[in-house]
Amino acid sequence: MPISTEEIEGGITRVILDGRLDIEGATAVDTRMNVLAGTEKTLLIDLQKVSFLGSMGLRALVAPARIIKGRGGKVVIFGPNDLIEKVLKASGVDNMIPIHHDLQNAIAALR
Repeated sequence: MPISTEEIEGGITRVILDGRLDIEGATAVDTRMNVLAGTEKTLLIDLQKVSFLGSMGLRALVAPARIIKGRGGKVVIFGPNDLIEKVLKASGVDNMIPIHHDLQNAIAALR
């Protein structure tokens, strides 16, 4: 699964995931997500291009979010499709990591 990052306004790191966040996809992004969790204070996790989210994929999102929040940082999820959002809500991840569909609202939530 491809993962890329970009710095956006206000020192926010946007993490762009593309593909299936299943066992294979989660394994592909785990190391990078853990590095980001240890170095960044604010993450915008862009799921617009994610087509599937399994339990290992959930862990790949939750573990770094816990680390960042534990250091006083903030994390939001941006742009999941309806199926991905349903998985996030059914698992309760949305209670820990807010979901936004508008980029400006997502950025505002990280300030």
